[in-house]
Amino acid sequence: MPRRIKIRTASREDVDDIIAINIECLPEHYPLSFWLEHIEKWGKAFYVAEVDGEIAGYVMCRVEQGIGHLKATIRKLGHIVSVAVKKRYRRLGLATMMMIASMTALRDEYGVEEAYLEVRVSNEPAIKLYQKLGFTIVKRLQSYYLDGEDAYLMARELGAEIAEINVPPFY
Repeated sequence: MPRRIKIRTASREDVDDIIAINIECLPEHYPLSFWLEHIEKWGKAFYVAEVDGEIAGYVMCRVEQGIGHLKATIRKLGHIVSVAVKKRYRRLGLATMMMIASMTALRDEYGVEEAYLEVRVSNEPAIKLYQKLGFTIVKRLQSYYLDGEDAYLMARELGAEIAEINVPPFY
């Protein structure tokens, strides 16, 4: 059945819904102040997906200055801190659309040269998504998560090719 999908920047009014999605989907949680800080400081790269008016997912990013993971030079980095989509809305391309919007905003609004993220080594669907989006595994981070699971640090350059990624036809 057709659905109305909207990808837009997050607002303070969305925080309760975003936190509920985080609690439902991920074992890592943050205090309210953390979410609000990201909306206030890097809101142009913090996106939500709405399906038929309901917030179904989010991508939260921040901008950092540091040594790149792909080039060992000081550069602006876009840290994709958290990505989640409610279970019943998965496989619609929402994460792909939000990631493309966030990476484009990181590049165009904040002058970010490289994006990176951490992902559980067991999270094969997410790893495949990130690889489809041009991320490569840079290194394995031992016992990165509180439960002791390792993470892959994945990164990609943010060039003009972001828009060339294949997206679902309803984007």
